[in-house]
Amino acid sequence: MENSPKLKKWLNEFKLNHPLVIAGPCSAETEVQVLKIANELKNTDVTAFRAGIWKPRTRPGNFEGVGAIGLKWLQKVKSETGLLTCTEVANRVHVRLALEHDIDILWIGARSTVSPFIVQEIADALKGTNKIVLIKNPVNPDLALWLGGIERLYSSDIKKLGVIHRGFSTYEQTKYRNNPEWQIPIELQNKFPDLPLICDPSHIAGRRDIIQDLCQTALDLNFDGLMVETHVDPNNAWSDAKQQIKPSVLIKMMKNLKIRELSGRDAKFKNKLSTYRAQIDVLDANILDNLSKRMKVVNKIGTIKKNHNVSVLQSKRWNEILEKMILNGESVGLNEEFISKIFKAIHQESINEQDKVINS
Repeated sequence: MENSPKLKKWLNEFKLNHPLVIAGPCSAETEVQVLKIANELKNTDVTAFRAGIWKPRTRPGNFEGVGAIGLKWLQKVKSETGLLTCTEVANRVHVRLALEHDIDILWIGARSTVSPFIVQEIADALKGTNKIVLIKNPVNPDLALWLGGIERLYSSDIKKLGVIHRGFSTYEQTKYRNNPEWQIPIELQNKFPDLPLICDPSHIAGRRDIIQDLCQTALDLNFDGLMVETHVDPNNAWSDAKQQIKPSVLIKMMKNLKIRELSGRDAKFKNKLSTYRAQIDVLDANILDNLSKRMKVVNKIGTIKKNHNVSVLQSKRWNEILEKMILNGESVGLNEEFISKIFKAIHQESINEQDKVINS
């Protein structure tokens, strides 16, 4: 995609003075429900109305969407409110039906992004379309898989492309439903700065009380838009009830969110920022130096273990280190999740280094 045209051009066509906002229920449940939500969102900063028509669920037996009838409800949304319409597609049949009903924005869900076969099928069905197509990150933190999906769509001559960051599954327990792993969308943004990047805080959070904080973080990281699940009666929603908010809450939230400037113009600000960044550079260099020194010690430990035929992994020692570092981290104001993530990465690299020594 190095030679791709300015993909943000389609976003600029909206001539918005604020980030793009896509909102609506996780699932279209009834025509009345859909139209009620849409009418509460019209004449606000919401540009597009989203609703799941086909709902791939983790386990069978749960509500899996109303199906094609819901597309007619979305058509009514557009005619009554003027909002663009947006839904998820997971195969060529979904694509055909969505195009027949003139849905404006189509997105590919996280479960579909994991399969190049599914993405290719959708890309073939969408070939040459002028619709906006958004692709969510895959369930697991795999940037290459995400990029592969984007490239398949672009190769099908789909020019109005964008991505949705909805967080990543993790076996560790965190405060999120899907861990944000912000460094992954940031890396994607650095590779393709002209690719519109939209945050889905609802699926990252899994609960409504931290959605505004996630939206603000996304805007602070220069995301281009937000997709927020919105329902008139969230507690009784047929799917993902805990992560949906009322339209009134969304409207208030949009007023409270702050849009940061890309760069400050004040000379004093720039001087202070340069000073602090210089300090960060020195501290980062020290971190790398200490990690290098640590790995040299790790290699010596690997040599001793090899000479005495001792296994690389020493679970008791590792648990002691982690427990100690978490306590030490908390004493200097660093949270447990952060410390745990850092030292698990260091431990994994230490195991890799010792394994090389033992098997050399």
